[in-house]
Amino acid sequence: MVCPKWVAVKAQPIAVGDVLAYLVAAAEDETSRSVVCEIGGPDVVSYGDIMREYARQRGLKRLLIPVPLLTPRLSSLWLRLVTPLYASVGRWLIDGMRNQTIVMDPEPARRYGVKPRGLMEAVFEATRQRGERIEALLAEAAGPNAGAALTALGASGCLMDHRETVVPASPARAFDPVRRIGGANGYYYGNPLWTLRAWFDRLLGGIGMRRGRRDQESCVVGDAVDFWRVVAFEPDRRLTLNAEMKMPGRAWLQFDLVPGNDGEPSRLRQTALFDPRGLLGLIYWALMLPAHAFIFRGMLRAIALRGAYQTPGSNR
Repeated sequence: MVCPKWVAVKAQPIAVGDVLAYLVAAAEDETSRSVVCEIGGPDVVSYGDIMREYARQRGLKRLLIPVPLLTPRLSSLWLRLVTPLYASVGRWLIDGMRNQTIVMDPEPARRYGVKPRGLMEAVFEATRQRGERIEALLAEAAGPNAGAALTALGASGCLMDHRETVVPASPARAFDPVRRIGGANGYYYGNPLWTLRAWFDRLLGGIGMRRGRRDQESCVVGDAVDFWRVVAFEPDRRLTLNAEMKMPGRAWLQFDLVPGNDGEPSRLRQTALFDPRGLLGLIYWALMLPAHAFIFRGMLRAIALRGAYQTPGSNR
């Protein structure tokens, strides 16, 4: 990574949760006089150190090469290219990085009894919360605020393939093929490609499709479905699978059903979501786009046909 010289500027990063703890404590403070409280984490590090720690926890190897030629404007344009930030926002953020942000007088803040987490723990917590936030937005995408949730997922840097179709059947019948996906039933379309992906996963040291399914008829949270894990299930409404195959990022596949009103057909929505890890993750998604378009389009169509015309519980 070619970086401007501001990567060497010192800062005292603090976890968001610790900032909130200070704010709560300040709101409950009955002292009438005004006081300035400088807050920060226990570690004084450079912005480059912050990036290196994040990269380490995400399994990324990054060499930071500082050069004196990159202006805040060029830096913000680069941020716009590789992150979901708007260039103008990125420029203001980078402008603020010209100056050190170090606690000079820690005494006023000590009265609140908050013990901020170190950089390592703060980065770990932020990364964990990102995964939880993505799954929370996926849950919202299965409800009436689907559009806003999908927009938020895109703004967070996730890549997705979202499709919808109409299924002229009752919710139970329309959702039956989704409930029974994977294992001996396969994926209803392009099964040789799914098998090839599983073989490639095995080649990389992954689990492939060896696990199959615990039960072809029932589905509960925690179940293994080939190289997926069930992380959310609502009968006749929603199924969310988290990928456990080898890939440069995290992936989810979600199906949700919107029942029709007054005899109208149900709508089945299919969302494949990918949270890339570094540049390799972006390249992986770009290379897989043609295969994803072919597989996901055909899979949704095949599921809709089965839901509309086959006998519930049948795999024919």
